[in-house]
Amino acid sequence: MTGPRRVAVLTGGGDAPGLNAVVRAVAKSAINKGWEVFGVEDGFEGFFTRNGIRTLSKDDVRGILQTGGSILRCSNRGDPFRFPKQTDSGWVREDRSGEVIEKCQTLGLDGLVVIGGDGSLGIAYRLFEKGLPVVGIPKTIDNDVPGTDVTFGFNTACQTAMEAIDRLHTTAASHQRVMVIEVMGRDAGWIALKAGVSGGGDVILIPEIPFEPEEVVKKIAAREARGARFSLVVVAEGATPRSGEKTVAVTAEDSPTGFERLGGIGERVARLLETRLKVECRVTVLGHVQRGGSPTTRDRMLGTRFGVGAVDLIEQGRFGHMVALHNESITSVALKDVVGKSKLVKPDGQEVRAAEAIGVGFGR
Repeated sequence: MTGPRRVAVLTGGGDAPGLNAVVRAVAKSAINKGWEVFGVEDGFEGFFTRNGIRTLSKDDVRGILQTGGSILRCSNRGDPFRFPKQTDSGWVREDRSGEVIEKCQTLGLDGLVVIGGDGSLGIAYRLFEKGLPVVGIPKTIDNDVPGTDVTFGFNTACQTAMEAIDRLHTTAASHQRVMVIEVMGRDAGWIALKAGVSGGGDVILIPEIPFEPEEVVKKIAAREARGARFSLVVVAEGATPRSGEKTVAVTAEDSPTGFERLGGIGERVARLLETRLKVECRVTVLGHVQRGGSPTTRDRMLGTRFGVGAVDLIEQGRFGHMVALHNESITSVALKDVVGKSKLVKPDGQEVRAAEAIGVGFGR
């Protein structure tokens, strides 16, 4: 491609600290090349709403580096391949991906930057297969996108969770209670593992290591026997007992988004400990606190590098790729090698072994 180009950027799925840093970097680096930049609002939904796509100038992205959320807003409800439509017989899903491609062609786009996790990147790859010039940027606080050492937003989420655990540590000690902290992590336990170890958790339960309830009880009982008057239990929302299933707060059928919502495993663990050990337990669910707030230095810098890297991929014509971080260097991987896969905690990896070496229990 030669001459001025037109590119668009959207933020799909859930929000993550550092999104605005990425949008800012995409816009500023592209504008500095003499390109025109558009922002698609509300994820892929912006392609189907009036005024859902707007021009981005340097003024539009000024002063957003330190803010959480996304100036373009986010949505996980606008999959163009399964777009919801209400009919007389109820809600149905229809393929409107052709409209996305047509809208991009009408705008004369030379590239679309999709910032998202597995779901959004999967949509991006399918659009690429249909001929749309797409590049991806990995975004999720769960850090479960493969092909990159880390995703932006993860560091801030871990910092937020660790600080919460630190605060609960002091009140747990004061009241001699067992504190159960439920953090995000549907299939991957990276937040629970890193924040739990960093915050001094005594038991950490993650999806990758199904736990034996009896082992959790024994761990807390052993601490009490040694004179420990309080304990901290960090639980990922997707943690499951070995003989059970994930704890669901809202089923897919009852959810307005059509997606199952996890939640409640912290309460289950707390009730188990209260019943078996006759100890006082309190549960704190961090939830979306982990998604919000100002991003850390790490995420601001990583988001900036990812945004610039995406513009570089467009300039090089390397579509169907995702920006990635490998050994602190920005590189890229093919989307086809990423979508449909997850980067999970290794149950016998170095980080888990290090945690167990200092006495952390994983319920196994």
